[in-house]
Amino acid sequence: MTIPAASIAATVDVRDIPPRERHPRIFSTFRGLAAGQAMELVNDHDPRPLYHQFQAEMPGRFAWDYLEAGPDTWRVAITRVADPQAQGSCCGCCGGA
Repeated sequence: MTIPAASIAATVDVRDIPPRERHPRIFSTFRGLAAGQAMELVNDHDPRPLYHQFQAEMPGRFAWDYLEAGPDTWRVAITRVADPQAQGSCCGCCGGA
């Protein structure tokens, strides 16, 4: 998928950030995005474990698109998707329709 440059609202290059500060910075930046905006993550390895963390903590609320896949630099666009519950649709988890 090609992400329009205009929708990239922030870039987080974690290569020079201490490891313990990386995920908090990434999630903080992501939470600051409006629906439809993306952040570009730059890393020196495949951030697949981060993808799984997003899946666990924010299922259905993000899109993940590789812009560059190594071997030295990995770039991923992480787009904030509108929360379906915020739009008035029900997921059915509470028995509603």
